Amino acid sequence: MNRQSISTGIFWVLLALPATLMLMSLANGSATAERLLHPTGEFAARFMIFAMMITPLRMLFPRTRWLQWMVRRRRWLGVAAFAYALIHTLLYIIDMGALQPMLDEFWALGIWTGWIAFAIFIPLALTSNDASQRWLLASWKRLQRFVYPAALLTLAHWIFVHNNLGPALVHFIPLAALESYRIWKTFSSTHQTPAQNTVSS
Repeated sequence: MNRQSISTGIFWVLLALPATLMLMSLANGSATAERLLHPTGEFAARFMIFAMMITPLRMLFPRTRWLQWMVRRRRWLGVAAFAYALIHTLLYIIDMGALQPMLDEFWALGIWTGWIAFAIFIPLALTSNDASQRWLLASWKRLQRFVYPAALLTLAHWIFVHNNLGPALVHFIPLAALESYRIWKTFSSTHQTPAQNTVSS
């Protein structure tokens, strides 16, 4: 087994470790579905945020080797985010116990935003592979950009389910700052290139 395979295996173990511990606690009765709803949702958001932060961090620190390593594994973080969101959703269904209570609260702002975010994550996770990227071509990148509305919906879900702004903003403000930098950097590069070409000619 080569070094890359070992590092890949360790990376996946680290991604799966929190879920494994939580599901073990659920299986042995030391935790309930309700108790695990918040941590599974948090990990889903954290992995999504981390995956989205990699590109602007790479633009900010282009020579950083660990970021170059993470770029090649960014999709794995997205898949992990979906896996935790799936566990979060299943635990919610278990906790509610029946369809009618879920329908009764569906239109609450903190609930429908979570369901729509999860629905967006499904095609993103299913196409997070090389085969889908080759098949969809340019459409693949357009599809993956739906992660941005999914992130905003996730933020709203987090805030309004818990009626607590602070923890959600602690997670999302660094992402917003880095995305603002990415947009500024991309915009600046686009508008500087014609000027530079004019000067050089």
